[in-house]
Formats: sequence, C-alpha cells, structure tokens
Amino acid sequence: MPATTPKRNIKIGQRNTRQRAAVVDVLDEVVEFASAQDIHLRLTNRGQKVGLTTVYRTLQQLHEMGVIDTLHDDSGETLYRSCATDTHHHHLVCTSCRRTVEIDGGPVEQWAQDTAAAHGFEKTGHTAEIFGLCQDCRSR
Repeated sequence: MPATTPKRNIKIGQRNTRQRAAVVDVLDEVVEFASAQDIHLRLTNRGQKVGLTTVYRTLQQLHEMGVIDTLHDDSGETLYRSCATDTHHHHLVCTSCRRTVEIDGGPVEQWAQDTAAAHGFEKTGHTAEIFGLCQDCRSR
C-alpha cells in the first residue's frame, strides 16, 4: 500500500472552501488513523487557520460520502483516515503508533451474514477492526 494517496478533488457540501480542502490534504498525507484534534493540530502547525468545528464537520461529511474510514479506539475516540481502497475492508491497527493495514474480511463476511440471518436480521453492514501492536512497536 502506498504511503500516501494521490491528491483528490472532492466536492464537500454546497461549496469547497480552502479549509475543507486543507483537511482533505492532511488526510491524504497521513497513513495512520488520526483524531480530529490531531488533524487540527497539523493544520495549525502549517499556519492554516481552520477551526476545530470545521474539521469535525468536514470529517463527518467525508465519512458520509464514504471517502474516509472511521473507527473508534479503545478509549472511544473517533479516528479518521483516507481510504486506500473503495471496496469493503477491515483494519489491523497498532494501538501504540496507529499504523494501519487494510485487510480483506475473509471468513468474517460470511460469519456476519450467517449470524444476522440466524437471529432474524437482514444484515445492512458491519465493521471489524483488529487492534494490537505492530512488529516495530513490539520490538521497542
């Protein structure tokens, strides 16, 4: 997987603003999941004036559009990352450095379908993330 994704021209809402474009640029540059506060700090460190509320709104819109991945870490904080693929996938996430690997769900897909059906549900979606320590963090 490439370290960064190519620059994208994504239309967010009724108009694209400099601030929204800056959020997309940061997301396209980071490979790990990042919190809204992390993204805001990166913008601030670049001298870009983007309010934290704008960062949150932009991230929410990007999530609704399906162009970024979101997950909740073990503290409950929502983390964001550009999708490297537009197909359904899951993640391995390092709890120390937040390094992320996109993985195919394999048997999880059928298990989710079967479990939903066994309980009388029609599955409309699911998420599965695996958290642990990557090899680099384990060797430190």
